[in-house]
Amino acid sequence: MYIGSTIWQTMGFNAIVYIAALTGISGDYYEAAVIDGATKLQRIIYIDIPLIMPTVILMLILAIGNVMSLGYEKAFLMQQPLNSSVSEIISTYVYKVGLQSAQYSFATAVGLFNSVVNFIILVCANAVSKKFAGVSIF
Repeated sequence: MYIGSTIWQTMGFNAIVYIAALTGISGDYYEAAVIDGATKLQRIIYIDIPLIMPTVILMLILAIGNVMSLGYEKAFLMQQPLNSSVSEIISTYVYKVGLQSAQYSFATAVGLFNSVVNFIILVCANAVSKKFAGVSIF
């Protein structure tokens, strides 16, 4: 349920980004492909996918950058006493330790650790993308 709601939540923005990338492709490519006898599937495989690949990689890097910061609200609202032992994520743990138990320094350290790990994952994904695909954020 959590994964399905996240997909539904991000689908609109991602669709706008991919449609914008598709509209940026020149019509000359399609015209040349039709003259050469390419089918619709061949145009998708040989024109659309390669030309929007930098956008796909950029969106993947941005998604990897958020892998450690799962949505706090949905996870917290879906927790019950029956599933709290297996549904605890870092954000809900920081909330429970920091605000409910008043251990502010420990909660800050856990939150900082989360941010540092997230940053390291983002830099590694960006470096791999830059090396293999030539596309990077920075």
